[in-house]
Amino acid sequence: MEKRLEKKRTLLLDMYGVIIKESKGYFIPYTFEHFDKKEHDRLTRAFREECLFTKAGNGELSSDEFLSLLGYPDPAESMRDYLTNFLTFDQEFLWFAKRNCQKYNFVLLSNDVKEWSKYLFELYGLQKYFKEAIISGEIRMRKPENRIFAYTIEHLQCVPQECIFVDNSVRNLNAAQEAGINTILFNRDNEVYSGDIANNFHELDSLLKNVI
Repeated sequence: MEKRLEKKRTLLLDMYGVIIKESKGYFIPYTFEHFDKKEHDRLTRAFREECLFTKAGNGELSSDEFLSLLGYPDPAESMRDYLTNFLTFDQEFLWFAKRNCQKYNFVLLSNDVKEWSKYLFELYGLQKYFKEAIISGEIRMRKPENRIFAYTIEHLQCVPQECIFVDNSVRNLNAAQEAGINTILFNRDNEVYSGDIANNFHELDSLLKNVI
């Protein structure tokens, strides 16, 4: 993917809660379903005290290391199974992307394990639409930290006021606004938000005409 973008407005899109319908993923329930109940206390410690999921999302652990520490005997297959069969890709995104990817520079801005993001990109052919992907597991910073938005603007060499950030988290949107970025809440979770709100990709398509 190219670093320097064409002179178009930049559309920053979240993965989970926007392109993928599950706003917080499904991985923790998936894990508890795949291990015997006698393992649940150990898994709870791994997630809450050892913060293994957070470490993987911050790039401190690879996907294989993370899943092995949880006890999955075949980490690569477990990753594929989870991402393919337990998350819901919003098919309406393809309609939206085809209509708008020539008008905007599409950039993914996602908190994710880097290998998982790469897999989802390839699984759904997202590389056809996105100029760039900025993933927490690769750059070791995450939303809603202010520095990830400063990094995004510098890395893309774009103007904040010419960017639109679409996310399902009000905290993330508020941090982006502090950086001067225009924001739209993708309303998967019925959060209260005083700014622009889209409930689906058709509404987002209409709303974009009036954001800037």
